[in-house]
Amino acid sequence: MDFSFNSIELLHNVQARVVFHTDSSTIFREDGDIPERILDKRTSYIPWGGDDDLPFHILEKIEADETLSTCQLFNAEVCYGAGLTYKTDDCSKQVKQEVDDFCMDNNMAGYFLGVCQDFKHFGWCVTVLVFNAEHTKIVRVLRKEAAYCRFTKADNHGRIHEVLYANWRNPVQAEDVEHIPLLDFNSPWYDLQCRLASGSKDCKFAVVTRIPTPDSTYYPIPHYASLFKSKWYDIKQLIATAKKAKLENSAPIKYHIEVSDKYWQGIFKTEGITDPKKMQDRVNAEKKKIIDFLTGAENAGKAWFSTFYITPDGKEQHDVVINKVDDTKEGGDWESDIQEAVNMVCFTMRVHSNLVGSVPGKAQTNNSGSDKRELYTIAQALQKPYHDLLFIPHRMIIRYNKWEGVTVDCPFVMLTTLDEHKDAKQVTTNNQDDADKE
Repeated sequence: MDFSFNSIELLHNVQARVVFHTDSSTIFREDGDIPERILDKRTSYIPWGGDDDLPFHILEKIEADETLSTCQLFNAEVCYGAGLTYKTDDCSKQVKQEVDDFCMDNNMAGYFLGVCQDFKHFGWCVTVLVFNAEHTKIVRVLRKEAAYCRFTKADNHGRIHEVLYANWRNPVQAEDVEHIPLLDFNSPWYDLQCRLASGSKDCKFAVVTRIPTPDSTYYPIPHYASLFKSKWYDIKQLIATAKKAKLENSAPIKYHIEVSDKYWQGIFKTEGITDPKKMQDRVNAEKKKIIDFLTGAENAGKAWFSTFYITPDGKEQHDVVINKVDDTKEGGDWESDIQEAVNMVCFTMRVHSNLVGSVPGKAQTNNSGSDKRELYTIAQALQKPYHDLLFIPHRMIIRYNKWEGVTVDCPFVMLTTLDEHKDAKQVTTNNQDDADKE
């Protein structure tokens, strides 16, 4: 069943309406401890939120707001930069060929953009390293969508041993769950060596990359949770709801047309119309005729003639009266409020409004091209700590496969000035010698 908790209801005997709106401030926090869920003797996990649907509630909230969804996409694209690359300038020809084959066998662009999306939406992501049968090489790197991943309960030493992957939107049976061994959060490379040295037969391991947060929850709480706690998300949604209600229930009316019943009866009598359906069609045609007269530049200056008569008390009775309604708006129609709400969303998401073009209104300040270019450069430069975290599984791949001389990098795109005679160039923060690689 498709329904919404938000609605607009009429207050009887009062010229007003009331809005029912759900409170989103508690979306990330639960009042008490969340108990472990057990599917069978082998399969149990810690739910993500009290109903285990928290990531889907978050995505629903993001998808319901055009500014928030645009900011999330912008942040993911900025984190992606110029894409994940394995630099092979200083390696042998054989190693370069192996790296090229590895990149061709894996969808590196889709993988990296996907983990950037998870990182910006939820503050963590899952990378799966797949080994060959002999455990001599890592041959695949895969992304598991964070929304469909769950953690098993930690042991007495705080270690989480598995990531469970399934479609948690629907009721899940134990046989539907994929069990992926999880390497230690704090030392995945050392843990991998220990497991293989002990004779582990597993051919795939999960590496969880998460943004360090002040709390120690199983699932990190992203920084933009403050947007819901501070009510600004709800405020922005209420403004949109109010504007929709005004359009649906009290849209501005420019003209009020009064037509006497005798006017229609006269038309029917003159034209000999007796069939009810034909009467309705003739009424619609006459209405269209009046509307056409009132609209369009070609009708400017024309006059409308209508008959009238005088009642015994001396009042005029017109067959057709066209009254113009004063539709002057008051209060700017929430223009300043929506601008304030949009700016608060962009501020929380660390996205300047001019970079995504989300500031509404006719009168607004706009940054120069140089300012926008600097803002874009700053936004990409701030991705350095996130790239360092996202590079961890790839440094493991390079070391395990013994690719001497190979480094992982994610250059960012720097927009240039006109005097450089090119639109953009790639810049890396990893190697100063290659700082201006085109």
